[in-house]
Amino acid sequence: MNIDRANALRKTWEEEEKIAHIHGWDFSHIHGRYNEEDDLPWDYKQIIEQYLKPDMKLLDYDTGGGEFLRSLGHPCENTAATEGFPPNVELCKEVLTPLGIDFRPCDDASKIPFADGAFDIMINRHGSFDPVEVHRLLKPGGIFITQQVGSRNDRELVKMVLPEVPMPFPDLELSIQRKKFEDVGFEILRAEEALKPIRFYDIGAFVWFARIIEWEFPGFSVDQCFDKLLEMQEMIEEKGAVEGTIHRYLIVARKAK
Repeated sequence: MNIDRANALRKTWEEEEKIAHIHGWDFSHIHGRYNEEDDLPWDYKQIIEQYLKPDMKLLDYDTGGGEFLRSLGHPCENTAATEGFPPNVELCKEVLTPLGIDFRPCDDASKIPFADGAFDIMINRHGSFDPVEVHRLLKPGGIFITQQVGSRNDRELVKMVLPEVPMPFPDLELSIQRKKFEDVGFEILRAEEALKPIRFYDIGAFVWFARIIEWEFPGFSVDQCFDKLLEMQEMIEEKGAVEGTIHRYLIVARKAK
């Protein structure tokens, strides 16, 4: 690749790096420029709806911007939510609190600011959780439903640009987390795992993504990883995409009555 072409790419990628901010959990900036296969063998929303009844008290821990929570249409007076990421905390205050949803800022999954046995159902998608705290917060017979990002998520992509970076959360494996719930007295109703491809069709979209998912790509920057990004660019020009793997798992657990 000639120098002029490489410099033009650097400028484009640095622009993506500068605008890598997110509102709620909105990836629309790179829609059409990447593809993340989300045809998981389960439907998280459908599973929640199987258990959720209008009179039940529901908590969504780590709700993000509250987008998914609102899509459930649960009665607001029976709905609570927490979030710890500061920009999303402000968003939730603006969007959820006026609806009558009991929103409380929280960034510690082991110290959630609600009373013992306050909820019939707790849900958590791609957020932190502590089985001991979940057990405290649920009523007897209460249900916890979580879809999680596993430890192997995006690892091929990370290694392309940051080959020495270790797994940030090696214990996020279904077998390990299932046992943690069983050890504190939960009955496992469902436990599943899936690996699916993720593809990027331009490196600018990847740069934006890597800056947003900073816990998977610690220390990533266009400047530091430029030579690696050029190698990925050549892969796209040859194959049409660079590909990695997403790792997801599901747990549905019930507290003993």
